Amino acid sequence: MILVNNPGSWSYIYAPLEHAPWHGCTPTDLVFPFFLFAVGNALAFVMPRMEQAGNAEDNHRLAGRRPIIRPVAPGGTFPKYPRGATFLKKVLTRGLLIFAIGLFLNWFPFVKWSHGHLVGKAWADLVNDDAVPSGIRILGVLQRIAMAYVFASLIIYYGKVKGAFVAGATLLLGYWVWCSLAGQPGDPYSLQGYFGTAIDRSILGIAHMYKGEGVPFDPEGLASTLPAIAQVIFGYLVGNYILIKGKTFEMIAGLFVIGCLLVFTGFCWDMVFPINKKIWTSSFVVYTTGVAILVLCVLMYAIEMKGHKGVWSRFFDVFGKNALFIFMVSGILPRIYGLLRINGWMYDHWFAPAFGNMNGSLAYAIFNILLLWALCYVLDKKKIYIKV
Repeated sequence: MILVNNPGSWSYIYAPLEHAPWHGCTPTDLVFPFFLFAVGNALAFVMPRMEQAGNAEDNHRLAGRRPIIRPVAPGGTFPKYPRGATFLKKVLTRGLLIFAIGLFLNWFPFVKWSHGHLVGKAWADLVNDDAVPSGIRILGVLQRIAMAYVFASLIIYYGKVKGAFVAGATLLLGYWVWCSLAGQPGDPYSLQGYFGTAIDRSILGIAHMYKGEGVPFDPEGLASTLPAIAQVIFGYLVGNYILIKGKTFEMIAGLFVIGCLLVFTGFCWDMVFPINKKIWTSSFVVYTTGVAILVLCVLMYAIEMKGHKGVWSRFFDVFGKNALFIFMVSGILPRIYGLLRINGWMYDHWFAPAFGNMNGSLAYAIFNILLLWALCYVLDKKKIYIKV
């Protein structure tokens, strides 16, 4: 994400490091769904501990000599702390914090340059020089992660494995039907025909939507978050499968077959429901989940089975220990550069002259990665881990 989001120049980017214009999938388009898949995968390993800790805390609250109760009706009472309340509180708190961090990044640094002067960034500017109202975008990458994490956690907690699978499949099929029936007749999967834009306009308002496509359209919109929830659920199901089977060749072989089947299914579905990241189509979820499983199989085989560890694996370990924090920093730095009016200075004066426009843009992005890695390395050495 850091490599893609911080080029030296947006005018010079290698094709694999760009998103697909609309339908299709580039290597860059794999990053976000992989992240959601990883969130679900991690849930399988941490959820049992979260449930146990939550149940223990709930039991402690309920085991007192005089349980705290409050009346709900004449002659009826219920516990103030129902079972599962602590678990749900933790999930909702974490989700709200991640959402708030994403909103903070959209608003930061709270001021901007306008006609040579610094002015505050208004929540909504309905009267401006543009024909389209402007304001602070509400949704984004972290906001989608937060919403998908919360709803997937609730589905998994109450539905367990079988219920979660049914819910995930229902979300994908239901979203396909919704897109087809509610979209523009004859062209429901286009930028203009996608039904979710009308929902975002009515709930969020045009001022708070993304406008990078030339029109108000949010690639992390409300409707397209539904299949993203399914992506987290499928990540959880894969993690649960790994826990059940253990680190064996049988487990990796089984996952590899599942990954191939999902990739094949995604390509088949693409014929009627195109693979598209920007409206997060169901075929996109199935295809990218399959690719994520295949990548996971290769990594587990190489690292867990064959023990191929070294400098390359430790490089990524450092990032993984402060992933959310460093992603946040990678979003803050360009905004600070823009505020100081030095955005692009290093690319123009150092990297472009040394490597040329295209290679210089990539070199600048790699420089940013190394700079942020150094920060993560210092934090790791000091055993400082910033988590939500």
